[in-house]
Amino acid sequence: MSESVVPPPANDPWKGLRGVMAGTLVLEAIVVLLALPVVGAVGGGVTWFSGTYLVALAALMILGAGLQRKPWAIPFNLGLQVLVLAGTFIHLSIGIIGLVFVAVWAFILVLRTDVQRRMDAGLLPSQRMRSPES
Repeated sequence: MSESVVPPPANDPWKGLRGVMAGTLVLEAIVVLLALPVVGAVGGGVTWFSGTYLVALAALMILGAGLQRKPWAIPFNLGLQVLVLAGTFIHLSIGIIGLVFVAVWAFILVLRTDVQRRMDAGLLPSQRMRSPES
């Protein structure tokens, strides 16, 4: 009996996922920056520390969006989520933003696991054998 070898995908299945992760980081950076007026109006004002923390965090997210091809991109992205959650000490609204995006990143990791499972099983559309007629 011969073993069935799963052909590699014709297209890079991770390219789309990297795009989703980069887009999520840019969106999260925008949301963090939009929280600055909330912190200023409701949270007792933006101090030099809170303003620097939030702007630097958003800058790291935008920078990280361009680094999604790196092998350490996912740990970097998750580390940013820890920093957003740590922003709860600035204002509760930052913590709520953190919780929402932790849920988004958890879903992205579920999608990543599903793509890997499908790729290992040879179920991606670009891995299926095509008939000569098509």
